[in-house]
Amino acid sequence: MDPAIVVMGGGTGLATLLSGLKHYTADLTAVVTVADDGGSSGRLRREMGILPPGDIRNCLVALAEDESLMGRLFQYRFDEGPLSGHSFGNLFLAALTKVTDDFEEAVRLSSKILATRGKVLPASLDLVTLRAELDDGRIVEGQSAIADSNRACRNIFLEPRDARPTDAVLEAIDKAQIIVIGPGSLFTSIIPNLLIEKIADAVEAAACPRVFVCNVMTQPGETLGFSVAEHLDALIAHTRPGIVDTMIVNTIEPPSPIVEFYSAKGAAPVLVDRDRLEAIGINFVFAEVASGGNYFRHDSRKLADAIMSLL
Repeated sequence: MDPAIVVMGGGTGLATLLSGLKHYTADLTAVVTVADDGGSSGRLRREMGILPPGDIRNCLVALAEDESLMGRLFQYRFDEGPLSGHSFGNLFLAALTKVTDDFEEAVRLSSKILATRGKVLPASLDLVTLRAELDDGRIVEGQSAIADSNRACRNIFLEPRDARPTDAVLEAIDKAQIIVIGPGSLFTSIIPNLLIEKIADAVEAAACPRVFVCNVMTQPGETLGFSVAEHLDALIAHTRPGIVDTMIVNTIEPPSPIVEFYSAKGAAPVLVDRDRLEAIGINFVFAEVASGGNYFRHDSRKLADAIMSLL
């Protein structure tokens, strides 16, 4: 019997994890943040009043049985005319939402069309907005504005504060045999899911392992200079101390050319501050879960292996 796994986050980090885990189980649920307001997703949200489809589209493609033709179709981005900047998958989800008058149903039907191994769920069906207090005291509104601010975040808030999760999300958490949070943008992809109070309550109460996957690189502005312990500190500060019991930490160091490449963009490898980690009362899994190339990021299979070993 396939293990029931719930993963939470958004952006490319979550899609990378899903593409690895789908080889181990079909009972896989991705809970995806719905706070994106930039690019094609932001335009569709503003112009059509729908939830942003971009992160959900990426997760659907990552879970597809065949990531070739249909995946390429959903990821195809128009580069000319009035549709320039939109991906086909975003437009498809927007049209299906209007046809069914139900975003959740549109995602479910898209999952069926792509023959996904597992399901993708929006964290909430409420139109939510992120607000952040930056390290210079300014308050910035909107996920894209926060990401573009090039400043570290002190606090992040979700409006409305009483955003509601879907029943399907809470049911998936309740039956999960392991819950995985991250990887992804800490303040704009990971934490927003847990700012929905009932989701945080359900995760904290879960009897299964609750795992936080630490990023391998800092993010310009958002987490510049953050160590592993500081990633965990930020997660706990925005939720509660018992939100996770295990953390996966990468131990591979990127080669010098990659470090220089990221440094020019305002990013750096996340420092593994083992002395501080030893004083924190959770389980740490130190593993080689990253790989290099043009970029340094989590390796989908290695990370999936590390997660499955916890079961």
